Amino acid sequence: MNHEDFQAGQHTIVLDNLSYLALRVAYIDAGRGEPLLLLHGIPMWSYLYHDVIGPLAKTCRVLAPDFLGHGYSDRRDRFDRSLCAQRDMILRFLDALEVDQVTVVGHDTGGGVALMMGIEHPDRVKRLVLSNVVAYDSWPIDDMIALSNPMWRDKPASEVAAFVASGLSDGIHNPERLTDEFRAGIVAPYSDEEGKISLIRNASALNTNHTMALVERHRDITAPTLVLWGVHDPWQPIADGERLAEEIPNARLVRLENASHWLQHDAPDAFARNVLAFVSAT
Repeated sequence: MNHEDFQAGQHTIVLDNLSYLALRVAYIDAGRGEPLLLLHGIPMWSYLYHDVIGPLAKTCRVLAPDFLGHGYSDRRDRFDRSLCAQRDMILRFLDALEVDQVTVVGHDTGGGVALMMGIEHPDRVKRLVLSNVVAYDSWPIDDMIALSNPMWRDKPASEVAAFVASGLSDGIHNPERLTDEFRAGIVAPYSDEEGKISLIRNASALNTNHTMALVERHRDITAPTLVLWGVHDPWQPIADGERLAEEIPNARLVRLENASHWLQHDAPDAFARNVLAFVSAT
């Protein structure tokens, strides 16, 4: 699916009590059944999941929001985009949709949010899937540290989008999956002036302290947990997945041998199959 068609299928909701502004959140709501919440990371948006939403939605109600400042959610330069702010948004989002409990699938910074939810809001998390998540002190990566420099605001949006696109190949193991359509889809929200500034602010909000504050609390997670990891990830190493699986009670590690960081796109069939098997078995 191209990004234009994906965006056309998004819903929009406006949430208050997150900032002095009411903030707009774009999201996919597909299928029926148990709610399954898909959380992306940076510099992604929910389009990252476009190849797995269909298979997952055959048996689940799939909710895939764009984080604040990401994709086609609110991109104004007037609010926090940290993991804590995204966690608060997700809780308000679920409240607004009257969804009490979900299976949370977290990837990259979305995985940091998923860990927070599993620790701090166990009543909202029925199951937890952690896929190549930010954890411990392995993040932010060099590209995001560079992008957080406010001097990037003086560069044209096309240059910022090209910088993001140039790094996508490092997170793909199967070269045939790195298509022009995928590149174009990921950078589309950041290819105008508002999107460019929003992406810079997203990068500047990354804070290792937010995951280090969770380390001693991983053992407090009560939800059944699947640690689903692309083993060729150059940024979030498999060692972190192994450590999480050891520290979280009732956690199981599945290694995807033919996948890297963007495993939802790199190995979509294996990703969807493992998530659905986990949901059906727990």
